Order: sequence, then structure tokens, then C-alpha cells
Amino acid sequence: MVSPASPPVVRFAPSPTGLLHVGNIRAALFNWLYAKQQGGTFILRLDDTDRARSRAEFEQGIERDLAWLGLDWDRKEKQSDRLAHYDAARDRLIAAGRLYPCYETPEELEFKRKRLLAQGRPPVYDRAALKLSDDDRRRLEGEGRRPHWRFKLIAEEVRWDDMVRGAQHVDEASQSDPVLVRADGTYLYSFTSVVDDIAFAITHVIRGEDHVTNTGAQIQMFQALEAAVPVFAHLPLLVDAAGGGLSKRTGSLSIADLRERGIEALAISALLARLGTADAVEPVASLDTLVASMDFARVGRASARFSEDELAQLSARTLHMLPYATVKERLAGMASDLGEAFWLAIRGNIATLGDAKDWATVVSGPISPVLEDSAFLAEAAALLPADPWDETSWKAWTSAVTSATGRKGRQLFHPLRLALTAQEKGPEMAKLLPLIGRARVEARLGGRTA
Repeated sequence: MVSPASPPVVRFAPSPTGLLHVGNIRAALFNWLYAKQQGGTFILRLDDTDRARSRAEFEQGIERDLAWLGLDWDRKEKQSDRLAHYDAARDRLIAAGRLYPCYETPEELEFKRKRLLAQGRPPVYDRAALKLSDDDRRRLEGEGRRPHWRFKLIAEEVRWDDMVRGAQHVDEASQSDPVLVRADGTYLYSFTSVVDDIAFAITHVIRGEDHVTNTGAQIQMFQALEAAVPVFAHLPLLVDAAGGGLSKRTGSLSIADLRERGIEALAISALLARLGTADAVEPVASLDTLVASMDFARVGRASARFSEDELAQLSARTLHMLPYATVKERLAGMASDLGEAFWLAIRGNIATLGDAKDWATVVSGPISPVLEDSAFLAEAAALLPADPWDETSWKAWTSAVTSATGRKGRQLFHPLRLALTAQEKGPEMAKLLPLIGRARVEARLGGRTA
């Protein structure tokens, strides 16, 4: 095994065949957090050997999503650049007698599988190909068959200490020899991943628990290639609120879609880092908070329940705590930056940053005021305090209006809010009033668009 004292080298290895979704990003996030916490290296490795489905736009989308989330990488690699390395590792395994050619067609393999199941036996490959003579192989190839290649497992219990799941073991005697090379000569993920992990000196493999069953065979591959075995951490998978899988809903839960809907990047990271752990889900002001608290020992074994509603609420709570300096550039990009006082006034009343544009319009106009009681509003206008205004002006004004009209509570505040903002509710009027300014307030109280 890799020495635990080694500075960690981890990798996130998506295939550029589609959009990243919350499940993908959870694995990326844990890898990144661990590398940052331990002073290690985070590698982005694009598993793009599926040339038929890999697309440049998906590769660009992966990089864009990671950058938006703040998950910067120290190094980028592409499997399509490394085919010669896989060829060399393949040849080593063949020479060592651990990779052997098989000639069964998919239909023949399916027939074998069904027959074993009908007999009540596990559908484990029978290694019939190992009994073929050289003449048999020449005859089959003469018929036009091209072999796929299987890794010959050693019949043993493979054990490892998983950072999430604890002591684990897989009885490889009960497993089929995995196919590593297809009949067309292309390689399967389980093989290329091991070759790359060796080449890049990966110390920790942090991934979803759906890969647990691959781990025993992959450990034997590391050993067959005379390489150190990394430490493994298998994270529980995300499920929806009802306990079902998210796989069919990844389109709506892609990072690109969440970004388009105005969900805060920090909220995504905060939720995914804390779901299924012993830590409370709460908003954070920066990724540094998540780095400091990251601990595999606090990750539970049960599936983590992901809720879009919880994410939306956390996103809003995140916005409510962000200082002006953090959002200034983004507000300017939306033409809704009216300064720090504006942000502090409205941040507690928005669900997404895009909502700031609506309140910028309320403050700077034009809006059409809603007049609930024109006569009362005219009285109130006559009592407006002189400039300059600050956050004490609202109380001074409404106190004067109460003294003059006897109104208080909803009868006092509701018509004023409607006239000045055209909204039933919103930020504190004490903070909005000086931002709107005396001229617009007077015009709106008189029913004029301003």
C-alpha cells in the first residue's frame, strides 16, 4: 500500500461524454478538499478513450464547471494522449500470464450466463479460453474472430482498509475474470485507470461506492504491474428524498443547469461536503471552511439524501451572509450594483443573485407605484423630512405621519410600502428609503412613475 505519510496525490477522472452532475462533483469535491487540506496535488484526468462519445464541448464544460465551483487543478491529463502506455502495460500482463485472449461472441457469453443462472449457479466466466490450443486460436482467428482479453484473477480474498467503509474484502474466487481489452483493441476503464494511477503516483483513490466491486480486481492489477496500491475511499451514493437514485435526473441536476438557475456555487459545495456526514449542513463564506472541517471519519455509510429544495434554501442562506466585496463584481456584471448599502439592504430578501436586479429597479426606477389610499399618501408626502436622509429617516417620517393621522401598524406601513416599492413585502424600509431618495419618494407618493 502507499505510505499514509506521503503527500496525497488524488485525481478526478470524468469522461467528457456528457454534463457533470451533482454526483460527479461530489467525488471531485472530496478529492479537492483532501488535497488542499493535506497539502497535496489534485489532478484532472479526462477519461476520453471513448472516441465515439467524447466531445470537446463536454471537456470544456467540465473545466468550466470545476472553475466555477473553485475546484482548481494542479495538473491536467487526457487518456487519449496515453494509448502507448496502455499498450505497454497490456504487453507486460500478457508476458506475465495475467492477460489472456478469449474468443466467445457476446451471444455465446450471454448463453453461458443464462445457463448458469438457470442451474442456480453464479454467472462466473468458466475460463474456457485458457483451454484453447494454439491451433484452436489460429482456427478461430481464421474464422474472423478477434479476441477480447481478460485479466486472470488470483483466487484469494483481497482486503483493504477503506477510509470511509473501514475494513473491506472481496473474494476474487467468486468473480469473473474482468475484460480489460475489447475485441476492437480498445481498453476498459478499470484497466486504463490503474495504469494512469501508477504513472501519476496516485496515493488515494476517492470515488463513489459503485466502484467497490472493482477494487479487488484493481488491487490485483496494481500488484501484477508491481506498483504500490493506493489508499481507497468509497463515498456513499446520492439518492433523492424518496431514497431513489439520481441517475435518471442528472440532466436537471447538472452543474450547468444549477448555475443557470442561479444556485450559488458555494451552496453546492457546502451541501455535497456535508450530506451524509456527522456535520450540520450550513452556509459557508468560502471553501476554506470546508477544507478545514473535511474528515473521512465523519462520512457515514448510508446513502446521502439529496434535495433540490434543501439546495435552493442553502443557496439563499449563502447569499444572505455574503459580504459586498464577494458579490461586487457579479452585481456589476448584471448592471445591478448600487453599492454596499444597497447590497446590505436587499441580500436578506433574495433567493438568487439575479433577484438583485428587481430590487435595483425598485431603488432606482422606474416603477409604477401602487396607490392604496391617495389622500393618506398625499398627507404623508407633505410630512417628508428634509435631506439628507439616512436609516433614521424612515422612523422619523412614519412617527410624524402617525402623529398627524393616527395611523399605525399595517394601516400605516402597507400603503407606504406599496407606493414606494410596488411590492407587498421586501427589505426594511428604513434601509430602502435613503437609497430611493427624496425626489423618487415624493413622485411615487403622488402616483407618478419614477
